[in-house]
Amino acid sequence: MKLQVIRQRSLWWAISAAIILSGIVAMIISWQQIGVPLRPSLDFVGGTRLQLELDCTQPNTCDEPIDLAAVRSVLAKQGLENSSIQVLDQHALSIRTSSLTPEQRTQLQADLNQEIGAFDPKKTQIDTVGPTIGGQIFSAGVIALIVSFVGIMVYLSFRFQLDYAVFAIIALFHDVLVTVGIFAILGLVLKVEVDSLFIVALLTIVGFSVNDTVVIYDRIRETIQINSDRPINDIVDDAVNQTLARSINTTLTTLLPLIAIFLLGGETLKYFALALIIGFVAGAYSSIFIASTLLALWRERGEQAIPAAMAESADEG
Repeated sequence: MKLQVIRQRSLWWAISAAIILSGIVAMIISWQQIGVPLRPSLDFVGGTRLQLELDCTQPNTCDEPIDLAAVRSVLAKQGLENSSIQVLDQHALSIRTSSLTPEQRTQLQADLNQEIGAFDPKKTQIDTVGPTIGGQIFSAGVIALIVSFVGIMVYLSFRFQLDYAVFAIIALFHDVLVTVGIFAILGLVLKVEVDSLFIVALLTIVGFSVNDTVVIYDRIRETIQINSDRPINDIVDDAVNQTLARSINTTLTTLLPLIAIFLLGGETLKYFALALIIGFVAGAYSSIFIASTLLALWRERGEQAIPAAMAESADEG
């Protein structure tokens, strides 16, 4: 069965537009609520994060799940009522708050132990990041993304042509917007935060997506060189279908370990893997349905413009 990419391109564009617009709406709502489009982690805003897990070897400690109301009550007594609390499972939680001194951290842990139950000191993790370092991490990540886009644009312009490069960059923006938008939605619904690994994930997504696009563009260019008289729509349809199995197989084999990391890799890598899963799926989609169809539309209009210009010249002659 042949995939009708060009004939149904309005459908593919509508699907992408709906996902991206949903993400933009979520980012606007997030901006109104917390002042930023994505919910930032400790890496970006600075502060102290405590990750605590109950010591289930103690009698009666893990009989009931952690009571969030009790945790908030303890934080409020220390003037930390604006802290972010995330339950990792029934017997573990993560608290992100303003920067605490060692004495304040000790007092907070003691109060939580008294109110909630005994926490396992071996599984306690405490991270402190200053706001300056957080800003530097964010700036470095944004610069890295910009440099990667510029480098890809230059490379594709030399390897193919400028229009190929432009539509490949549009497809990459699509992938980044889809990933960022979905995380904005997750931030609103599930309080999911983005950290420095999210920037790494975006850079990885850009590299993966452009690889798929290059494969399809290579096949389009080869076909144009052999059969330059064929309509561009037919050429793009054939190129996509000829490389479709390769694109799907590459994406699936990449997703399998990422899904395993998401399910079994722990909290540190969970959302990093999720970002890659979303981005890789979006990348495969954009390479097949966005970059190729936009190129076909542009070349199709160019083909129609040439005979029209020749006809005008003949009339003037």
